[in-house]
Amino acid sequence: MSIGSSATAVYQLYQNYKEQVARQYDRYRNSDGIIFIPLVLLALYEIVGHYFWLLSTKGLPQSADSKWYMEYARCIRINLTDGLDINDVLYFGYNFLLSVLLDICREPATVVLVQAVTASLSVILVYKIAKLLFNKTTAVIASIFYCKTYDITLWSMYVLSDSFFVSLLLLCVYLLLMSFESDKKIYKIFFAVTSLYMLVFRPTGILTMASILIYILIRLPRNTILGFVSKYRALVGGLAAAVFAVLIYLFLDNQLDLFIQSMQFNAKKVLYNVYAKGWIYDLPSPHDYFFRPDYRINVCNSLVLSFIINNWDHVFIIYAKRAAAFLGRWVWAINFQSVSGFLKFADQVLLVTLFLTGTIAAIYNKVFRKATIVWLIILAVFLFCIVIFIDWMYRYRLPAVPFIAIVTAYGAERTLHYLFTCVKKPMGMLFAWIKEKS
Repeated sequence: MSIGSSATAVYQLYQNYKEQVARQYDRYRNSDGIIFIPLVLLALYEIVGHYFWLLSTKGLPQSADSKWYMEYARCIRINLTDGLDINDVLYFGYNFLLSVLLDICREPATVVLVQAVTASLSVILVYKIAKLLFNKTTAVIASIFYCKTYDITLWSMYVLSDSFFVSLLLLCVYLLLMSFESDKKIYKIFFAVTSLYMLVFRPTGILTMASILIYILIRLPRNTILGFVSKYRALVGGLAAAVFAVLIYLFLDNQLDLFIQSMQFNAKKVLYNVYAKGWIYDLPSPHDYFFRPDYRINVCNSLVLSFIINNWDHVFIIYAKRAAAFLGRWVWAINFQSVSGFLKFADQVLLVTLFLTGTIAAIYNKVFRKATIVWLIILAVFLFCIVIFIDWMYRYRLPAVPFIAIVTAYGAERTLHYLFTCVKKPMGMLFAWIKEKS
């Protein structure tokens, strides 16, 4: 074989290989599967890596609430029943899940590992939600924010309902969005199942489901809602009447006494042990607001209404302080006396600015209506923390964290896009001038 024919054969092989690479690139360049690999690896490194580091050094952290959950799960495993105390009812979903996991895994440490892996894989849901609502760049940035947020890693290390609830909430929101984007009924069915499960998973699920229902009403055309009510009015009315009749029967038969008493006890405990002391958190802090409360029960014979109305001005100040505290403990620890203190403050202000930028950009670009679910969930968690209290480790804020990350990521994406647009034209003129001179 001559040198010329060999060179031609080699060149032909090169061209074939080049065409195959180009075809594969065109096939997978828009595929999310390629992006999932580094994102999942990053999440596993941050969350599961932290799990193994704790296990090999100082051990997994313990919490008093963890023992409470373990006891509930043990009761379900032994008696196959759950009580009618308000905590039994509102946490039944997690108690049941924990009892199943303990039966399978045996050890709490293994349950935490499952939890950590679940939280890591949830980065896919963060990516999917951000991409459906905004764009791919925002999805990538939001996923990185999610992986790097220490709150996600921290609360994945405890036997608590919070981490699994965040994953369940992300799944529910993704299924909700796919129910609007896709004609497949499977998404609607799974969304209905996850929604019902969220209602009994933990108390925050009730508020978040309320925000999801508001979003559904926002997204659905008015004619669709009226048509549904008109078409299924008999079914909806019958179900409502049946539920009402069952509740009346249980109430008259004194079956709900324990639930009502425990609810009143919890309300009284929060009002007299947190509100009356002017606490912002569930523990005293130097930033609390101290006042002399009015304990009279003179409004509709209701302890809650009486306390709130009789002390409305003081309660308003407590809520204002909690609204500021929701941003984080850094609002109380601003320090301009050192470079590190100033940099920490600048970092937090930057994140708040990006969140506000993302909100304004969503309104300006007319994507706010479609993406309202993100702000509604953040608002629901915000209201829960304001009305109840903010725990000193910010655990109750956790369900809002992935959605705050999505809005912040959109603000970062819009900022980068604006900067690139501003720089693009003068840089193009500069390169043209250099080319002309050379």
